Order: sequence, then C-alpha cells, then structure tokens
Amino acid sequence: MWFWLLLLKAHDEAKGRTGLDLALYGQEMDNATSALARMNMILHDCPTAEIWKDNTLSSPHFKAPDGRLKTFDFIVANFPFSTKAWSNGFDPANDLYGRFAYGIPPKKNGDYAFLLHILTCLKSTGKGAVIHPHGVLFRGGAEATIRREIVKRGYIKGIIGLPANLFYGTGIPACILVLDKENAHARKGIFIVDASKGFVKDGNKNRLRAQDIHRIVDTFTRQLEVPRYARMVPLSEISDPKNDFNLNLPRYIDTTDPEDLQDIDGHLRGGIPNRDIDALDRYWEVIPAVRPLLFESADRTGFSRLKLPVGEVKTAILGHAEFAAFNASVTALFEKWKKANAPRLKAIKPGDHPKALIETLSDELLAVFGEARLIDPYDVYQRLMDYWEGTMQDDVFLITQAAGWMPPSRGSSSSPRNRRAKSSRTSRWASRSSSRT
Repeated sequence: MWFWLLLLKAHDEAKGRTGLDLALYGQEMDNATSALARMNMILHDCPTAEIWKDNTLSSPHFKAPDGRLKTFDFIVANFPFSTKAWSNGFDPANDLYGRFAYGIPPKKNGDYAFLLHILTCLKSTGKGAVIHPHGVLFRGGAEATIRREIVKRGYIKGIIGLPANLFYGTGIPACILVLDKENAHARKGIFIVDASKGFVKDGNKNRLRAQDIHRIVDTFTRQLEVPRYARMVPLSEISDPKNDFNLNLPRYIDTTDPEDLQDIDGHLRGGIPNRDIDALDRYWEVIPAVRPLLFESADRTGFSRLKLPVGEVKTAILGHAEFAAFNASVTALFEKWKKANAPRLKAIKPGDHPKALIETLSDELLAVFGEARLIDPYDVYQRLMDYWEGTMQDDVFLITQAAGWMPPSRGSSSSPRNRRAKSSRTSRWASRSSSRT
C-alpha cells in the first residue's frame, strides 16, 4: 500500500497552510514498499522521516519510554483491506498494548484490528483519516460490537463514502473514516458525505477529479448539509433500534436519482406534461419569459405543447433578452475574477510557489462563481484545473524555476534566452516529474 503518498500529502498540506514541518513516522511490512517509501521521503525533502519495516500489528515499532505505544497528533492510513492473517505473531486476547478493549475483530478479517491500533496511537486530541472498505460500516458480529463502542465514545467525526473502483487491486467501494478524539465525549453526531457519484472514468479505473476532491473538502470542513450528498446524522438516529449503530450510508443519505415518470397519456395522445416543464423551475426563475415563448397550453388539462419547431428552440433561447442578460452576468463574474488576478499572473517570477498560485487562483474563481445561477461553480473550477494540468502548470514551473527565463521583449515573440528555455522545457519537466513520483 502506498502509505507514503498519504504521509507526504499530509506533510505538504500542513507545511503549506501552517508552516509546520511535521515529523513523519511510518511502518510497512513489505520490504519493497518500505524501501520505496524511504527513497521518496528523501526525494520529497523529508529526509528525517522514520520509516520502519515490520508488521504493524504484531511488532509495532514506535513506542514510548514506558513501553506503551507512541501516540501521535495525526494519523493517515491505507491498510490492506480485509486481511485474513492479521493476528499472526501475537495473541489479540492478551495484547501487550491494550488495543482490543472494545472487542477482538474476527479471525479472518483485520479491518477493525488496524482501526483499533490507530485509535490507540492517537493522542487525546489526535485526529486521523483512515481508508476502509464499506464493510466496516455495517458488518455484524464482533465488528458490530466494536463499532458500537467506538461510536458511543464519539471517536468518529465523519464518514466520507468514495466511488467504487478507485484503488488498484480492488474494485470495491471504500470510505474514509475521519477520527477525532478531541472533545469526543461531547460529539452529538457523525457528519456523513456520500461522494460515490463524483468521479470520472480513467482507463479501467475511476478517478476523483480536482472538483470532486474540493467539493468533499469544502462540504466536510464547513459541515454543509447538501441534499442527497451530505448531512449531520445525530447519534440518537444512529443508536435508534431500527439502525442499531449500523453506519451503512444509504440508511442516512438517499443518493438515488429521482424516478423518471412516464406519462402514458402523453405518449399515446401527444403533449408535454406540465409537471415536466415545472421541474425546470430553476431555469424559469432566471429566464421566466422564455417559458411562454416556447410552450402553450394543449387541448387538455395538465399538458402543454411547443409553440416553435424543435429546430428553432435553441435559437429562440439564445436570442432572448433574458438569456443575454444571464450570459452577461456570468461574463461579468469572469471579468471580475480576471481583473483581480491578472496582476498576480503578470507578477510571476523565479522563486514563486506554483502550488500556492494555483490554489489562490482556483479558490478565488470558485468563490466568485458561487454567485452564479444555473452554473455549478465546481464545474468552472474544474475547467481551470484541467487547463493548469494540461498547459499552465508547465509554464509556471518554467518561469519560477528557470533562472534563465526573462519576459519576451515588446514587439518580439521570444528572446534567444527564452528560446533556449523553451527547448529544454520537456526534459526539465520530465526530470521534475520523476522526482515527485
């Protein structure tokens, strides 16, 4: 498991946002993976990271002077799902570190063994994010007993459901358990996000886009309740006998698409049911005069018909004054963002930080288009991030990291020094990419 990617990401986020240079610790049983982790820590400027090769459950390496497990401020983990040999090398019933006080996981499934180890390794104010298969949310038996105890103590702050087929080696859907011991006793609910539908196909796997990740982070951080996506579920609802501490996401968030109702009378006799037109109310709120332009009452109650030929509908909408006003309002939002950020883009210079730049640009774009109607601001955000990934990122890295770069002189497309920089752009970027792999 590429646990070191999680460590490095957490380290970079903490350093970028707070300036804290976190000390990194990791343990991995596989020899090749642990060696790869140590190499990447050096390549990513974390040479002091301590990576240990051994079995985390049977031979935990990081311990306090008194022999108990060392505790941490933050833990991120992506352990092997449903491992059957989790208890090899030690006796869980007589665990030296007291990790299984809430119950012993099933012999053939170690998901909760890793979770209990992580909870033991968190400080009293510690926080964690652990990737799990969905089974930990609803399986019965010993796991149900452990889950009940963990939920009662308020250790689970949130659950984020992820799309299926994200990870190599398995196509099952996964979730992130967000753990937080700080003020756990006062926690009154679990914030649940079902982000299982936010992804894009990428070859034979699914992939989270930048907009999917940003939407998850925004929703969870702000604890936003979004219909069919996220809500705060009170512990009273989770503990209700009908749920009995079952955390299966569909119990609490219904993500099914509204049923597409078929009107038999409309199919047989023609016409458009008024309820189908009414369902587009978010559009009629913005362009109300377009509705009577397109539709008129049919010859029977509850039905309408088009006033224009189908081929003329698009032209009629695009040429309408209300649509033109809507288009102008969206353009004005883009110009507002452009005016605020053009000076920032023109001031890019060697030594600047590209990641900080795109984070500022994209967050401001998202904030500005939050005012737009009929447009998902995260779709706009994704357009910028796609351009950044495909084109702009290379150019910004070239400017900020190439000492020989200079702005082209007015009246010419490029100077000799710029041409030399451009000619080496591919090899320079390939070298930089390989160093971050």
